[in-house]
Amino acid sequence: MPTLSGETRKDGRSWLNPSTWHLRTRLVLVAMALLVAICGAVGLFSYASMDSFLTQQLDKQLGQASHLSNEAGRPQLGNPSGRPDPLEGRGQGVGTLIARISNGQVSSAGLLASDATRDSLSPGDEKALADLRHDGNPVDRTLSTGSYRLVAVEAPYGDVIVTGLPLAAKQNTLTSLVWTMVVVSLAGLVLIGLAGTVLIRRTMKPLEQLSEVATQVSRLPLDAGEVALAVRVPPSNAHPGTEVGSVGHALNLMLDNVSKALEARQESETKVRQFVADASHELRTPLTAIRGYTELMRMTENFTPDGRKSLARVQSQSERMTTLVEDLLLLARLDEGQPLKLADVDLTQLVVETVSDEKVMAPDRVWQLELPEEPVVVRGDASQLHQVLANLLSNARKHTVPGTKVVTAVMRSADGSAVVTVTDNGAGIPPEFVDRVFARFARADAARTSPVGSGSSVAAAGAAATEGTSGLGLSIVQSIVEAHGGSVEVTSRPGRTEFAFRLPAGGPSS
Repeated sequence: MPTLSGETRKDGRSWLNPSTWHLRTRLVLVAMALLVAICGAVGLFSYASMDSFLTQQLDKQLGQASHLSNEAGRPQLGNPSGRPDPLEGRGQGVGTLIARISNGQVSSAGLLASDATRDSLSPGDEKALADLRHDGNPVDRTLSTGSYRLVAVEAPYGDVIVTGLPLAAKQNTLTSLVWTMVVVSLAGLVLIGLAGTVLIRRTMKPLEQLSEVATQVSRLPLDAGEVALAVRVPPSNAHPGTEVGSVGHALNLMLDNVSKALEARQESETKVRQFVADASHELRTPLTAIRGYTELMRMTENFTPDGRKSLARVQSQSERMTTLVEDLLLLARLDEGQPLKLADVDLTQLVVETVSDEKVMAPDRVWQLELPEEPVVVRGDASQLHQVLANLLSNARKHTVPGTKVVTAVMRSADGSAVVTVTDNGAGIPPEFVDRVFARFARADAARTSPVGSGSSVAAAGAAATEGTSGLGLSIVQSIVEAHGGSVEVTSRPGRTEFAFRLPAGGPSS
């Protein structure tokens, strides 16, 4: 899941970027946010309603207490100068605050205690009571003894009687209500969140299956070869009556279309390969005849110097054409997956022999060997592995300048596979051409225009097309190595280009 620190994971998701969250996570969070808003609105409404209800009840009680206070403070008949203490009146509840204000001063004030005695007020409390408006409207005030609901009423006999009831009971009730709603809301949110997560996960399961199907298809090698595109969305998730089912149905239709296109492509490729194989095979006979008649004419006829030059040109071009036809025929056979003539092959000895042949053809290069003490033996087709080495070394001979050092190394890796590398210190491969270096007939622009020995590296030479090259050398290398169950790769930078092919220890898999 996204990290709390906001760091971006390898899959691109970040806690600080909601757009990268899973859809189910966003749905759960949105549902929880709506529930929190609803609970908050219900809580505020309930709190306001309860506060209004309790205030109305308290004001009703306060009105009754104020009436009793006014009656208790009324002067007695026959004694108009006497002023009874309102606190001595009966019927008042514990905690009731009563004060008499005469001529703007508090003449008597106190609280009714639980033991029916009177508790006095502080001077600050008396001043707060004296400042009340005498309009009979209840107000809330905070005194030294707590919060009170107060009302000041001017009595018919001229005094002002202040009556108050404590707000503690109301506040305790509201506090209990708040805590009850908070606890109930949190418990409900947790339960709804867990249940919602389970339900949303189950609802989103079909989408995850669609994603798995798309992921499986994305990992299939669709670029070449015969592809069996058998992956489909299950029928339960491909019913067009629902949104997810419509997507699954559309995905299945797309996969069916892609499968048919791949079958058509494979059929077309098969026809092309068959044509190339047949054409190459048929061309071998006339090319052999051309070469034979050329040799016969050279031995039996007298030509002028220009005639002999032209005849030599015909012979060289026929030999080049023969080499191209043989390469095409070999690629066609490899594409058809014809079985290899497997035997134990000593790569060490094979490298020594192939490099020795290249030394004779290009003594102006520096040829070096790096061989292990023990022979490296693999299971493979000796003639084809010889062609792999010959193609790589031939590229080094044809497309590097005199004096270039070419190092051929053989080693055994930790997993038991055999590794052969051909490294030169030439100019290197153009970066934009590295990815296409093993493609058939691929040729770098520099190689087309540069003559042999102009500084091209081994890699550029492998796909280059100077006279005598066809752009098939590295394609043949890759096809032969892969037919042996191995792999080939290239790394290049100015001053160092290396081809490395790896062959498994147990030979090609059956």
